[in-house]
Amino acid sequence: MILFKEAASLTEHINKLKQKGYSIGFAPTMGALHYGHISLIEKSKNTCDITVSSIFINPTQFTDAGDFEKYPVTLGDDILLLTKAGCDVLFLPSIAEVYPNGTSAAQHFEIGEIEFLLEGKFRPGHFQGVCQVVDRLLNIVKPGKLFMGQKDYQQCLVVKRLVQLTDLPVDIITVETLREASGLAMSSRNLRLNEQQKKDAAGISKMLQYIKQNIPTILFSELEKYARNYLLGSGFTKVDYVSIADAATLHPVRSIKEGRKLVVLIAAFIGEIRLIDNVALAD
Repeated sequence: MILFKEAASLTEHINKLKQKGYSIGFAPTMGALHYGHISLIEKSKNTCDITVSSIFINPTQFTDAGDFEKYPVTLGDDILLLTKAGCDVLFLPSIAEVYPNGTSAAQHFEIGEIEFLLEGKFRPGHFQGVCQVVDRLLNIVKPGKLFMGQKDYQQCLVVKRLVQLTDLPVDIITVETLREASGLAMSSRNLRLNEQQKKDAAGISKMLQYIKQNIPTILFSELEKYARNYLLGSGFTKVDYVSIADAATLHPVRSIKEGRKLVVLIAAFIGEIRLIDNVALAD
């Protein structure tokens, strides 16, 4: 695996590979890697000739400075995991390399109302930060395919909108969420959970499955209320949302309609640690 810290050097390397006819897959990360991240690498390796990953904790997508400061850093372990997975190239930039004109001068993207729904409502400015870093990384790496995890469902929709807006020539491939044996979605933030909290955190997955199983027979509002109350009674300190939504727009829905795909999304806190998860529903 080749490691680059400078954007210009990486772009030059990628251009040479593309001139030789190699296809490029890209899996950006913020580090603290787990096997969910590695599944993105594996998917890329099965699809593309060259797999590139990046590790960059992006300051512009954190609405809580304390959350940014406490984000887990495990660089040595991350490099080992990527090497074992067969990643070809790792981009490890500084903040100045990603934002050469400073974070305050970063471009604003008009991505529409999806910026302000669900995660956007509770983390104002978050998706602008996501768009800023993804746009910059895509212009540095210039991949043919971008690999993202399904766990960050709304983020995937936002990046798809970004790619449409900027007309970047990249296909977005979403990869299924990997889970612990308990059902807990793999996440870098899980490193901050103690053992009891990890057990309690599996309640999100349990409620997603509960809603999925009961959606044909119970009112949507009752399902959401039950899930919220269950979580608050099972170790969670705050629930930002439990939402049954249109899978394409994330608008809340209240009934099953033929031909409409739905998704259930949950965001909740255990102590100061915020967890998100989702599950897609049949038509």
